[in-house]
Amino acid sequence: MKNGWDVTDGEINHQGRVLFSPSVRHCLSLSRAGGFTLIELVITVAVLAILTLGVVPLVQVAVKRQKEVQLREALRQMREGIDQFHREALAAPAGQVMSGTGVSGQPNPPGPPQQAGSLDPRIRVYISDQTIFSADNPDRYPPDLDTLVKGVNVLPFAMPASLQGGVGLTGDKGIADISQQATPKTKTYLRALPVDPMTGKAEWDLRSCYQLPDETSWDGFNVFNVHSKSKDTALDGTKYSDW
Repeated sequence: MKNGWDVTDGEINHQGRVLFSPSVRHCLSLSRAGGFTLIELVITVAVLAILTLGVVPLVQVAVKRQKEVQLREALRQMREGIDQFHREALAAPAGQVMSGTGVSGQPNPPGPPQQAGSLDPRIRVYISDQTIFSADNPDRYPPDLDTLVKGVNVLPFAMPASLQGGVGLTGDKGIADISQQATPKTKTYLRALPVDPMTGKAEWDLRSCYQLPDETSWDGFNVFNVHSKSKDTALDGTKYSDW
């Protein structure tokens, strides 16, 4: 008996070595190369575990960083919409705003003193329906985020042709009061309310322009700033709610 095989399965040559038949040699080769030993399996599993422990945290960090990029972009879009709304609300010429009462039932404050023809190239129209602003919101920031999505009535106002691209006007000195002949149109400032990637919901903490930065609840007067509702800590050590 040698290597589990009987010598009768082969022949012995003149050097005393056993010569097995081809079929027996094939079986021997299969038995020797048929799998891993126990120690090889243990080492393989250990290496895989170490690699897994190192890769998982990297994947988690990459996912968190991607969400942070999405959060910054959502905040940027909403804040830009708020600022543009505010500029166009203040651009309404005195005497050309619609009369009425605001959401509080009180008469609206008098129209802003700013006149048409603002030199700000970002302003091409003004918010014509000032009834959306209550007496508690004389600074004319949006009353809520839904207003930015639903839109408000706007009208174009007189502006030098050089600042409006020459559309409908002639000469740099020509200023035409086109708002008297235009029909109000609805302008939206956000295509949709963004979803907070940290909470998975389209819900945000709001602050008005009459609140201090450290206040923790919205007074409901207007929307001056937005923050995430998440209380988690960012990769840089700051709180998402402070962004």
